Amino acid sequence: MNVIHCYAPTIDSSDDDKDQFDDRLQSIIEECPKNDLTILMGDRNATVEIDNTGYEDIMGQHGLGERNKNGEIFANLCAFNKLVIDGTIFPHKRIHKSTWISPDNTTENQIDHICIIKKFRRTMEDVRTKREADIASDHQLVVANLKLKLKKNWTTGQTALQSPTGPKEEEETTMGDNWIDIKEALTSTCQEVFGLKKHHHKEWISIETLDKIIVRKNKKTAINNSRTRTEKVQAQAEYIKSNKQVKKSVRADKKKYVEELATTAEKAARERNMKQLHDTTKKLSGKYSKSERPVKDKEGRPIAKIRQQRSRWVEYFEELLNRPAPMNPPNIEAEHTDLPIDVSPSTLEEIKMAVRQIKNGKAAGPDNIPAEALKSDIEILNTNWPDTISNSLLWERTNQLPAEVEIRKRRWKWIGNTLRESSNYITMQALTWNPEGAYKNSKAKLQQLQRTIRNCDPTTKWFE
Repeated sequence: MNVIHCYAPTIDSSDDDKDQFDDRLQSIIEECPKNDLTILMGDRNATVEIDNTGYEDIMGQHGLGERNKNGEIFANLCAFNKLVIDGTIFPHKRIHKSTWISPDNTTENQIDHICIIKKFRRTMEDVRTKREADIASDHQLVVANLKLKLKKNWTTGQTALQSPTGPKEEEETTMGDNWIDIKEALTSTCQEVFGLKKHHHKEWISIETLDKIIVRKNKKTAINNSRTRTEKVQAQAEYIKSNKQVKKSVRADKKKYVEELATTAEKAARERNMKQLHDTTKKLSGKYSKSERPVKDKEGRPIAKIRQQRSRWVEYFEELLNRPAPMNPPNIEAEHTDLPIDVSPSTLEEIKMAVRQIKNGKAAGPDNIPAEALKSDIEILNTNWPDTISNSLLWERTNQLPAEVEIRKRRWKWIGNTLRESSNYITMQALTWNPEGAYKNSKAKLQQLQRTIRNCDPTTKWFE
């Protein structure tokens, strides 16, 4: 899905500004893939009328106002790019079509539009304005309802015949599967006990300001419900007055909040409390969100498909890293120094100690498990992790020949997977499995095999 938001020049702007804006918008639309769902929205400062003669493919007969010069340019742009102006498709009352009201409350026009590519025209279910939205602006909130309708994937009887109908063998669980189960148990328990983060008002807004916002919203409702022009003018004047009070109260609350944070930061700096100083500074600076930029090709066009993006990354790093070798490379001898670093696998006690030392309040990692959840039940690290290994890895751990070599030598027909054990263990089940029938009564061949393996590796142990 590609969403393009624009703010067009007004009707009084120069023709050069309008042409420059339209050229820029056209270049952005052309960069979007033709098969993608593309939506164009924003303040176009263009009015389209009810008459859709010549524009039947991209317009309906439920527009508002008279078509001006900007409206003609906008209609031609939509016709060229096959964009449907959805605000003219659905029948509504006049109050639900107008998106802008003049300062004197006498003129209403439809200058904010939402357009969708013609291929996905049926996904748009409704477009209308919401007058009850209190945004303290001369524009109304425009809302569109979309329902993406995908092509149904029909299945035939052949698919059902290809699916297995016999009894299924018991699935083997791996270490990754068990970790997924434990991760889901921790995350689901945290959600049930603590719940998800709820939306709260900004902490610096006072109760008095919230009450004034409610009063302003009631004034907005009075404007929408006024029946005469006199009532509407009076309600609009009261709304403007209430809006000024809200803005003044908001500025006072924010100033007081910033001053308190500055005092807290100064106190933390004097006391050398770096954690509190960092948290306070972070609140003062606000949240920084870096805008995501799509991967582009060499010509500057965005790439939508994942496979093409990966190919572009490969091409980029090949050009960046595959540089010719220098003519006279420096001869730097590596210093042979054995550092006393313990590279052995971490023990269970070391992992427990590391978990206990994690500070609270830190952000969770990719598994979405906070540190407090692991510290609450440290004994979860004692969980036994069963796993399955292949025959080749089994023989490698037991210092034996590869499985295919032993199969050719001993003419074994099958060796099953076994649970993970220490390297000097070989399961008797893997060596006595007979898929063609029951176990043989005679144990001569098995005893001969045991003697052969013991001669190769005397340290091999057998468990019953």
